[in-house]
Amino acid sequence: LTVLMVWGLGSMTKPKIAFYWCASCGGCEESVLDLGEALLDLADQIDIVFWPIALDHKFEVITRLKDGELLATLINGAIRTEEQARLAIFFRKKSKILIAHGSCAHTGGVVGLGNLHSDAELLQTIYVDLPTVENPGLLIPGVGSGPLPGEMELTHLHHPVLPLNRLVPVDYVLPGCPPTPELVESALRSLLDGSMPSPSSILGDSKALCDSCPRRPTLEEGIAIKRFKRLHEEAWDSETCFLTQHFVCMGPVTRGGCNARCIRGNMPCRGCFGSLDGVLDQSAKAVAFLAALMHAEEAREAGEVADTIPDLVGLVSQYGLAASVLRRKERGA
Repeated sequence: LTVLMVWGLGSMTKPKIAFYWCASCGGCEESVLDLGEALLDLADQIDIVFWPIALDHKFEVITRLKDGELLATLINGAIRTEEQARLAIFFRKKSKILIAHGSCAHTGGVVGLGNLHSDAELLQTIYVDLPTVENPGLLIPGVGSGPLPGEMELTHLHHPVLPLNRLVPVDYVLPGCPPTPELVESALRSLLDGSMPSPSSILGDSKALCDSCPRRPTLEEGIAIKRFKRLHEEAWDSETCFLTQHFVCMGPVTRGGCNARCIRGNMPCRGCFGSLDGVLDQSAKAVAFLAALMHAEEAREAGEVADTIPDLVGLVSQYGLAASVLRRKERGA
């Protein structure tokens, strides 16, 4: 970080780049740090003027920039709070290029599952109902007449949770939870040499993950599943296609480009790179493909097979609910 601090002192000649995080886990920040030596090489070519997780820079530095003075801002995380919405709009104005960095900015990510509940339900669960919570005053942030004297006033939740492009125009998407360092490095170098693809591009493969999966040769034709298995229920073969073994894998409906990291780590795909080109809703596509794998002659049998997936919505929409046609539960529902 000492080297990174030297970068951020400001430059009159280097193109300026900013990183910002909204509702995220920090993994996308790690995807930048994981560039390793390549990050040091990029230090000679760019001026990172704002990066809260790594640089002790104040927001006032950015407010003094002219609109469009930033070459690019990479924003990770979903829009979960009103403050995040305000800052996303602000960075859109200051940036020539805005990049949705990671699944949460791209499709809402795991954070987007909050749209299955109202804000009141979420806050009640987190601050009152959980058995590990000790809250004798039943205080819930953001509810009531305002902060107590001397206390900080918290930003309100944004309803619904949004992917970045539902709030502001996005020029490019770096998909993944998180994107691979290779994709991040390629994007940064393309920004610098002017070789970025056409606007609105998703910087991943155009084909499904299955096409590049190392287990592809073991995918059987005519799979007929009477019971979808769960990974904790029995041992699985570490070289055979998960679908062939009747474990749910989202590879057929998920964009490739991740180098099959989860598959190589012996875990099925959960869809973090988002849908393929031309697919309106990854979740609906996943339901259709799972239904096609079921061995059932009538509706009752199909229901029994479907019941072996205990949380269908949470499975097929793990990363994309906020970007789906379902989108949310209404505020007061």
